[in-house]
Amino acid sequence: MLVLIIIFTLAVIAAVFTIVPPAEGLGNLVKIIYFHVPTAWLSVAAFVTSAVYAARYLKTQNLSKDELSAKAAKIGFVCVLLSTISGAIFSKLTWGAYWNWDPRQTTIFVLILIYGAYLTLRSAVTEIKTRAKVSAIYSLLSVLTVPFLVFILPRMYFSLHPSPIINSSGIDMDSTMLIVLIAAILDSTFIFVYLMRRKPQ
Repeated sequence: MLVLIIIFTLAVIAAVFTIVPPAEGLGNLVKIIYFHVPTAWLSVAAFVTSAVYAARYLKTQNLSKDELSAKAAKIGFVCVLLSTISGAIFSKLTWGAYWNWDPRQTTIFVLILIYGAYLTLRSAVTEIKTRAKVSAIYSLLSVLTVPFLVFILPRMYFSLHPSPIINSSGIDMDSTMLIVLIAAILDSTFIFVYLMRRKPQ
């Protein structure tokens, strides 16, 4: 599986730099979205996965579910950081500043704080079962904020952020760009599944 993922990843990277055309108004800066969007998507998927395993832990008291919940949350935290960094680079190149406290930047910062606190909580509680229970409850409460912080609140205010690919007017993207973006999102999903299934060394 790993070999196939590596081949697919290299193919996606090659496609981004060879066949994706420049975008109107953005030029080749548009290529950043092929990293930014998949990591943003993966952070949401990982946080939801963490909550699912948290619920399973509370139901079964199986510590392996707690471990999977924690693993998903850690992956999501790394991805939301990577998405924020790539977004800040795009912001600098297009708006002239790395950080503008744009609605999307602000809400993603809050999300970083929420899941940073989750990881801090896990490291602070040493008793295994107590840590698992508290972490599971925190994960379930935290995931409730994800749709509001990622999808709802940023759309309630004016934002410098480019319009979403799929919006009220349909799909706002060149077909080649869209196909490559879908491939990049699939690739990130495959990587996430591999990491979740990978056994600790």
